[in-house]
Amino acid sequence: MLRWILGGREAQSSVEKSPVLCIGEEQPKNCFTELQVLKGHFDIVRFLVQIDDFRCASAGDDGLVLVWNVETGERLQELRGHSQQITAITTFTCNNEVTSHTSLITASSDRSLSLWDPDTGNRVQTISDLQSSVKCLLVLERLGLWLSGGEDLCVWNKDFQLQCHRQNHSDTGVTALIELPKNCIAAAMDRQIMIYRLSVSTDSSVSLAEIRCLSDHNDQIRALINVTDGLFASGSHAGELILWDAIDWNILAYEHILWEEPQPSTEIRMAAPKPSEMSIQHLSTNGQLILAAVGSGLYVYSVLTKSVMAYRKVAHDSNVLHTMLLSDSELMSCSEDGSVRMWEIQDLPLPAEPASAGFFGMWTFSRSNKQSGPPSKKVLEVPNLRMLELTGDLIGHSGAVQMFVSFREIALVTCSADHLLILWKNGERQSHLRSLALFQKLEERGGL
Repeated sequence: MLRWILGGREAQSSVEKSPVLCIGEEQPKNCFTELQVLKGHFDIVRFLVQIDDFRCASAGDDGLVLVWNVETGERLQELRGHSQQITAITTFTCNNEVTSHTSLITASSDRSLSLWDPDTGNRVQTISDLQSSVKCLLVLERLGLWLSGGEDLCVWNKDFQLQCHRQNHSDTGVTALIELPKNCIAAAMDRQIMIYRLSVSTDSSVSLAEIRCLSDHNDQIRALINVTDGLFASGSHAGELILWDAIDWNILAYEHILWEEPQPSTEIRMAAPKPSEMSIQHLSTNGQLILAAVGSGLYVYSVLTKSVMAYRKVAHDSNVLHTMLLSDSELMSCSEDGSVRMWEIQDLPLPAEPASAGFFGMWTFSRSNKQSGPPSKKVLEVPNLRMLELTGDLIGHSGAVQMFVSFREIALVTCSADHLLILWKNGERQSHLRSLALFQKLEERGGL
């Protein structure tokens, strides 16, 4: 396969690349053999959202929102209106008996919220002069409501009218929001998860009541996701992964992801592990597995067995920023080092050599400080531990890759600090489409 290098991304001099992570030019399991560079932004591109089967929107620090056709790479719309960086973006789909229409909601550091029509590029609604910037958005389509989180937690209707709000007392404000069963909302605020219940009365008035505070994390919560209808998960800056019951909000499992703890020694250690090396930056799930980006590593956790299934301590040269489980055995990650990597969960080679405690010693399985839990057990005792094998390395960006969106067989879209989007395409599919187009032209000209 061709390795595309745009802008001359160089390996970081301070990090020695592991030879295990170097993959050759031939990558038979990597279908993304063609790429198209999409230009239009002039600052860091941080967000991508899928609008429908063939469109996505990108947004970032330049305040622009661009709408793209992911099959052709055509820029369809340029949404201008925000004067500062975009801090959150999401889609809002309104359905009726005949049609369905998807809009975009954006939040910006200019303390405004906007509703956009991606078909026309028009700004339909806007709210200015908010008390603070919005950090996260959550749409409740079945209720026709959406929420914005920051210093305040606000509930809005589809006409951008404020229904109710609650002021938060956390220094960080609300940094993540997810929907829970029974009209409940989970909001991450510093080290706590606040559970709220939405109530809609007969006269359509909305109220938001605080009903529970979950304070089991020991450090700031960095990721909050729904796993299934009855489960959700959270990850912290200290490497804590907690699996929660979404109905009664009890802890179902607690894992503390740590690097190998140094053995007692009289030697003076010149460098201690950085806090970022064990911070959970991102969580993704397919309902059966949870994939955690921890520092520069990747960890796959089984929801069924409540145990680690596979991991790689160093998956990238720098912090992993975004992950995705493509299937039960395939996953993808992107990093500050500018790379996008594809992985496959594989069985350990047999016969397996005895592993040292240091290889697996970064995992502990017991609660600390907050509450007592099951007896501690070593990962060596966990059956069916598997490995992550690198199957593809997409080299193209010259800056940190912030995130990506998969359109399955059509394309993969990545965005980066280098101001670019890259449309990664399935080479075989593109070749087939070109052949079809050629045959059609020949038939039109009577050549066949």
